[in-house]
Amino acid sequence: MIASLRGTLIARAGSRVVIDVAGVGYAVAVTERHGRELRTGDTVRLHTALVVREDDMSLFGFADEVELGLFELLRTVSGVGPKSALGVLGEMTPDQIARAIAADDDAPFRAVSGIGPKTAKLIVVTLAGKLAAPAGEAASAEESSPPAAVTMSLVAALTGLGWPERTALDAATQVVEADSEAAQTGLPVLLRRALSILGPTRGRGDDVGGRS
Repeated sequence: MIASLRGTLIARAGSRVVIDVAGVGYAVAVTERHGRELRTGDTVRLHTALVVREDDMSLFGFADEVELGLFELLRTVSGVGPKSALGVLGEMTPDQIARAIAADDDAPFRAVSGIGPKTAKLIVVTLAGKLAAPAGEAASAEESSPPAAVTMSLVAALTGLGWPERTALDAATQVVEADSEAAQTGLPVLLRRALSILGPTRGRGDDVGGRS
């Protein structure tokens, strides 16, 4: 695995740069913002992720390990590929990403080209609790009791019953948004409400446990 590159920048075009390392030119995809900061002829170092597919091998480069870690984390979200993850990092700083996740706010992700409303919501739900809020905001985020954790638990329960993740997210979002006190309602009750939207359960029968 190519974890980093250090060499001379010999070409730059938008979000693609070429780094000469001991006579070998490596083409690397970077955010356009990062690309604008680089100058041809400079010695640069990039933290990199090598993405291998059946018909392609691509390198993605980042200024530091924080951005690289966020890139890898974003790729764990269903429907977010490497280009979409790079797009998020091109539009949002690490602090902005962490702030949006902590606030259960998917609007900044919807503004990123290639990220639709469902994927934006899925990013917030999937990454809830996995990123620390920026300094000074952690306490207020905890006090606000965002519904993302409840939605995530409900999605997990529905996917465990056999529903596709996107379908489960749609139903869970409807249920949680309709209940202003979803965090206190209890998962069994929320699950029955979601199932009433979806219809018969798949693969595990209809017993979801609990009574209201």
